[in-house]
Amino acid sequence: MLGHFLRPEYEELIRQKDWESLRIAFEDLDPADIAEVLEDLPPEDSGVIFRLLPRDVAGGAFEYLPLEQQAELVGTLGSEQLVSVLNEMAPDDRTRLLEELPAEVTKRVLTTLRPEELKVARQLLGYPEKSAGRFMTPEYLSIRPGMSAREALDYIRAHGRGRETLNVLFVTDERGVLIGDLRLSDLVMAGPEVKVADLQERPVVVIAATSPREEVVAAFEKYDREALPVTDSRGVLVGIITIDDVLDVAAEEATEDIQRLGGMEALEAPYMETTPLQMVRKRGGWLTLLFFGSMLTTFAMASFQDEIAKVQALTLFITLIVGSGGNSGSQATSLIIRALAVREIELRDWWRVLVRELINGLVLGGILGVLGVLRVLLLPSEIRAQVPHPALVGATVGLSLMGVVVFGSLLGGMLPFLLRRLGFDPATASTPFIATLCDLAGTVIYFGMASLVLM
Repeated sequence: MLGHFLRPEYEELIRQKDWESLRIAFEDLDPADIAEVLEDLPPEDSGVIFRLLPRDVAGGAFEYLPLEQQAELVGTLGSEQLVSVLNEMAPDDRTRLLEELPAEVTKRVLTTLRPEELKVARQLLGYPEKSAGRFMTPEYLSIRPGMSAREALDYIRAHGRGRETLNVLFVTDERGVLIGDLRLSDLVMAGPEVKVADLQERPVVVIAATSPREEVVAAFEKYDREALPVTDSRGVLVGIITIDDVLDVAAEEATEDIQRLGGMEALEAPYMETTPLQMVRKRGGWLTLLFFGSMLTTFAMASFQDEIAKVQALTLFITLIVGSGGNSGSQATSLIIRALAVREIELRDWWRVLVRELINGLVLGGILGVLGVLRVLLLPSEIRAQVPHPALVGATVGLSLMGVVVFGSLLGGMLPFLLRRLGFDPATASTPFIATLCDLAGTVIYFGMASLVLM
């Protein structure tokens, strides 16, 4: 069954294999709309359509397809069609595709590129994985500081076709060293004889080619630019990164963080494209670790068997205690991880977070503690008859709730800072991990408090 994006007329033409009529129908469509149709087709059908499309249209539509579908489609295209599509792709999009393909396929693909495109692809693939160099594009336009506004505009008209963006122009010297950038609107509004050097008013913001992608996203968020330059260690402009590339990167980062918060390793492919074996590998390690963590909670309960034997009613409220601690810890760690990610807070703010979470934990724990006492005192009569010394049990539950909520808030607030300080991704402080630690601590706090109050 074809996808819901496919119009009935296209669906009928594809069923009839009327490729010529389909090619004519596609002539009036934008490449993004063509890609939307192709997403719902098997590779063999989309491969046929690609062979019918004009070269520039096929290349444009290919860029809009998801990476996994691009990789599938590569295998269905002949050498001539593959060369055409790859040479028409933007360098940064082509690099992401080459990273996705198996090594032997990447090698074959590289042999099909034009010499100038091959040089760009090899240069981009030489940068560290997930660095700025991997998703920058060398399709930028640079001008010289000594040009007049008239000369610069003439140069743009002559050399601007096919560039990633013309809204931002980059100023370099004769060696290619970046001097600054300039908005096209400033150049258009300037007098014809005004020098480019006299129009540079914005501070220069530069991204190193080896910078991790997290820093790239942070730079765009901080400086609110449409495009930023990428330079090598000598300050030479080697490419640019545009806002559309950063949106893709930010989406990938957010997806990885959410998956880690769920208590697993980040997937390297979409959910439906991940094999069962890969899924087991990604999830099994964390589940095993959490399993052994839960065993510690069991051992902790075993050490309090005497207290449980004396007051059997204590077992009625175990889930209430440990659940509240895990919930408070999960709340805190989610808030802090996100705040660190968007740079609302820095490592130096750890003590301020500590104080805030201590206050939050005391207030929230106090509220839940009061509710816990009321829960014990307002038990149904048939259950309340099984609870000796309801007031003392209520005090035990209330004080324990306050203790575990404070512990959970402090643990959830501080663990992301510790991981960031040690060089790890704070998202690895997953909520199941926090909850397991809070279960263990909650058990110890609860029965320890019972030993003090009831025994």
